[in-house]
Parts: sequence; structure tokens; C-alpha cells
Amino acid sequence: MLTWKEVISFSVNGNPTPDRRVEKTEAGWREILTDEQFRITRKKGTEMAGTGALCSVYEAGKYNCVCCNTPLFDSTIKFDSSSGWPSFTQPIEENAIKYEKDSTFGMVRVEVMCNTCDAHLGHVFPDGPEPSGLRYCVNSESLVLETNT
Repeated sequence: MLTWKEVISFSVNGNPTPDRRVEKTEAGWREILTDEQFRITRKKGTEMAGTGALCSVYEAGKYNCVCCNTPLFDSTIKFDSSSGWPSFTQPIEENAIKYEKDSTFGMVRVEVMCNTCDAHLGHVFPDGPEPSGLRYCVNSESLVLETNT
């Protein structure tokens, strides 16, 4: 189970190696993403709090990257953080997520991205529930839910 200390270490010292890499040109990403998905995942945008389609969805399944379909989070570790974005306590695998220090907007945060294709997902914070204490705050537009049906 990842801890805040490990998240900070990854953001400072380098990330775990992903199982595979997916790289495309900007035109290649535009071909497969909606304008909003492109703005969020490729240009580091965000959706307005509470507007994401996956905020209040709790079906069993995996939350995959909308860009490359890599499994990122499992529904069993999703929780209602009341933040306005889907929230998770852990990635599905330690090497699924890439971490980078983000000092935009006068804040210091840890950005989370898909480690396979570098898609911007959101941020991780140390104010989640035990046992990890982590809250991965993720844009709905960067995810696709693969249900267990």
C-alpha cells in the first residue's frame, strides 16, 4: 500500500517503470478524444467540481485511462470525499500512476498522471481515509469505467 512518503519520493526521485508506454502526436490524441477529454488529459485542465459523470457512480469495475485504457483504479477503493471529483485511496498497481510536483496557481501539490501515456488525471493529497491516508482526486473526463458485467 502506497503512503504519502512514497508518493513524495516518486515525485522527487523518479517514478516506477510502467508496464508499457503509449505515445501519440497531438493530432493522434485529438483523433481519439473529445475536446474536453483532450483539454483535461493532454493540456492539464480540470472539470468544474461536481460536474463529472463519475462523481456519484459506484458500480463494480475498473477505472481505466481514457487515453490508453490502462487500468488505474478499482471501484473497491473509490470513496465519497465530498470534493466534487471521483476519489480513490490507491492506484490499482504501484506503477500505474506517475507523480510530479505541481506548483501552479500559487500552491504546491502532487499531480497524478497515467504512467503509460502521461495523461493528466488530477492530484493526490494526504487527507484521505485510513489505512493509506491518500486521496487521489481525479477528473471524470480522464477515466472510463469498465464494469464487471
